[in-house]
Amino acid sequence: MTVKMLTRRSLLRAIPALYGSSKIERLVMALPSNIRTLHVSVHGDDKNAGTPGHMLRTISAAAEKAYPGDTITVHAGVYRERVSPPRGGQSADRPIIYQAAQGEEVVITGAEVQKGWVRDKGDVWSVSIPNSFFGAFNPYSDVIHGDWFHAKGREHHTGSVYLNGDWLLEAARLEDLYKPQGEVALWYGSVNEQTTTLWAQFSKIDPNVGNVEINVRQTVFYTVQPGMNYITVRGFTLRQASTP
Repeated sequence: MTVKMLTRRSLLRAIPALYGSSKIERLVMALPSNIRTLHVSVHGDDKNAGTPGHMLRTISAAAEKAYPGDTITVHAGVYRERVSPPRGGQSADRPIIYQAAQGEEVVITGAEVQKGWVRDKGDVWSVSIPNSFFGAFNPYSDVIHGDWFHAKGREHHTGSVYLNGDWLLEAARLEDLYKPQGEVALWYGSVNEQTTTLWAQFSKIDPNVGNVEINVRQTVFYTVQPGMNYITVRGFTLRQASTP
């Protein structure tokens, strides 16, 4: 006779079919512990197991593997992704922890580096981007609104243009960019059915050489659905999400 051994995860899936829901929580608490630390590195590979010697590449891949009690340790670098934890922890004693490795700088950003800029006139450059690049959410057509926001008679968008990590100011009109540049450079955007076109002021800078970024993701860390508990997040710099 062959006996098939169940893993902790397969047993968890089998519990609802074997017992009534009132017993599930007590059974889960009684299961043996299998706490892990998953490691993520910009030099890793999502095909890896997440061990110190075989790290994962993205935090999102680690999130898919993490279960209550696990810790995800992320090593130095810039992670251009939206982390959407698919599950929370089990209790205050068994959370899922997302943390930057001790003493290492870890950035999760909603922006992507943008090349392909073409000089329009003077210090004004432009770039055209297929709308498909943004997926279901285009921050350059997403207008900031709400009773808390005073728009001053014009549109403001959740997208922006960044130079060396600092954002440029959105202009009310394209023609404003062709005026002498003030203390802060300006940008302007236009979206049609197929393309998003951005214009920006880059004084004495070639944006294809400099560090120019644009917004892409609406959030950088947000659970798949509201109400997920016992998730600890610490040590990260979260920036450039396309939120008001």
